[in-house]
Amino acid sequence: MIGSVPGANLWLPKPALQGLIDRLRELGYEVVGPRVADGAVTLGEITSLAELPAGVQDEQEPGRYRLKVIESGGYFDHVVGPHSLKPFLFPPRTTVLQVLRVRDSWEAHSPEPPRPKRAVIGVRSCDLHALAIQDRVFLGSTHRDPEYAARREGLFLVAVNCGRSAATCFCVSMDTGPAVTGGADLILTELPDGFVVRVGTEAGGSTLAGLGCQECSPTVLAEAELVPKRAAAQQTRRINPATVHDTLMNNLQHPRWDDVAKRCLSCANCTMVCPTCFCSTVNEVTDLTGEQTTRERVWESCFNEEHSWTGSGAVHPTTKSRYRQWLTHKLATWIDQFGSSGCVGCGRCITWCPVGIDLTEEVAAMEGERK
Repeated sequence: MIGSVPGANLWLPKPALQGLIDRLRELGYEVVGPRVADGAVTLGEITSLAELPAGVQDEQEPGRYRLKVIESGGYFDHVVGPHSLKPFLFPPRTTVLQVLRVRDSWEAHSPEPPRPKRAVIGVRSCDLHALAIQDRVFLGSTHRDPEYAARREGLFLVAVNCGRSAATCFCVSMDTGPAVTGGADLILTELPDGFVVRVGTEAGGSTLAGLGCQECSPTVLAEAELVPKRAAAQQTRRINPATVHDTLMNNLQHPRWDDVAKRCLSCANCTMVCPTCFCSTVNEVTDLTGEQTTRERVWESCFNEEHSWTGSGAVHPTTKSRYRQWLTHKLATWIDQFGSSGCVGCGRCITWCPVGIDLTEEVAAMEGERK
C-alpha cells in the first residue's frame, strides 16, 4: 500500500471516510464520532458519514453556545463541544466493589474492568494534550488506575486538525493546538474534496489498506498546512504559561477573587466539561432489600463544599476559596504536582459557565493587563 508507514501523508477522498468507519467496525471497534444531540455537537457511536455534523458550526462565547448550518460545509467545521475523551476513560460513575449477602455471610468482589475496543474520530489537538495529562495522573505513578488502564488499552484515535477556532479557544498560548503534532493513530486535515491523512502509528497505517488512498502532491500538502494556521490566527484569548504560576500564587488575596465569587454559582459546570479534571468521591449504595451494597466511584468537584470536608469542617467553605482553589491548581500548582499545566486552552470552562466567567480575563486582571 502507498506510504502507509508512520509519518506518511496520504490523500483520502471524502466518500472513502465511510470505508475507514467500516474498516474499524470490522476490526471490532465501537466507532465514536461527533454528532448533533441536544443542541450541541457531542460524541456518540456512529456507523455512517450521514451521522457526522456536516456543515455545522458552533458559535461560542462566555456562557453561550449555539449551532448554525452553512451550505457546502465540511464534516469537521465545528470546534469542541461539551464532550471530551475523559468520560470514555474515566467514566462519571464506576462500580469498584460489590458486596452480596449469601446466606448468613457476606461476599465481596471487585468487578473486572471493561476492556472496550473504541475508535474515536474527530479528536482535536487540545484533547490529545488533555489525554496525555490524564495518562500521567492515572498511569504515571506507582499506583496505576486499573479501570483507566483497561479502557486506555483499546483506544484508537483519529484526530482532526482544526480549521477554525471558537471565540473561547486559547490553545495557541498554551502550545496545545490547533495543529495536531502527535498522539493519534491517524491525523486528518479536511479540505473541500477530501482529507490529507498523516499516519501516526503502524496500527493507523494498516487500517487504510484498500481505501483508495493516494500520494499527496506538494500543492495539496501546502494547502493542508494552512488549515490550522488559519485557525490559530483567529484566537484572541491567551494565557502566558511562563508567568501564570507566579501571577496566581503571588496574588492569593487579590480583590479579583472577591469579584469573581460574586458571580460564580459553584455549579461545577467548568470541572464537569474540563478534559483534565479528575476529582472523584466514593459512595456506598445499598439496594432496598439490604442484600447488596455497591461501592461506586463518581465524579466530584472542588466547587462542592463537601469535597473539602474534614473532621473540623470544610477547608474551602466559601465560593471565593473554592474558585481560588480550582484556578490556582489548574494553572499553577498542577505544574508543581505533575510537571505541566492542567489547562489545555480548549475554552470549555468559559463557554459552559452559566454566568460567563472567563479564566483568561481573571488571570489578565491579576497581571494588571487590560483586555
